[in-house]
Amino acid sequence: MTRINLLPHRAEKRQARQIQFIALSVISVALAAFLIGIVDAAIGTQISYQERRNQYLKQETAILDKQIEEINKLREQTRSLMARKNVVETLQSTRSDVVHLMDQMLRILPDGVYLKTLKQTGNRINLVGYAQSNARVSTLMRAIEDSPWLDSPSLVEIHASGSGAARISEFTLNFNLTPQAVPAPPVKPAGARN
Repeated sequence: MTRINLLPHRAEKRQARQIQFIALSVISVALAAFLIGIVDAAIGTQISYQERRNQYLKQETAILDKQIEEINKLREQTRSLMARKNVVETLQSTRSDVVHLMDQMLRILPDGVYLKTLKQTGNRINLVGYAQSNARVSTLMRAIEDSPWLDSPSLVEIHASGSGAARISEFTLNFNLTPQAVPAPPVKPAGARN
């Protein structure tokens, strides 16, 4: 005998597939939500970790900025002190130059030459004076050239002034003051006595 199934087997299969599809969809959605939650928690943990690191780096950067500012202040103070030290050393090394200049001027000034002004700018000396004749100015210039402390005399101008028999020449002369190396004191041997 032949069996004929008159039940709606296709409808039952369709309904079973729909239930299976809905169950798989719910499981897939639940699994996707779970995975999204895990990924979100992992990303959130990494973000919070990175934010903590950034905050730590900002704090350390602020500390280093303060230290750099202090170092810059110290460097500026060091530069200022070095500039002062250099000025003092320069003054110390050139303090005897004026004495040598005056000494040399007394030694080389010929008779009949009188000084009006003597001005020093750095190592450059400007001299204004009076002379009884042009030959005396020439003698002064040769004496400046021969001096160990003075050099490069150059006559700026010379002109006659006065009237009658007392004619004198007013002159302007420039020359350089040559600093000399100060010899170091002799070193005594270790066994020498005073």
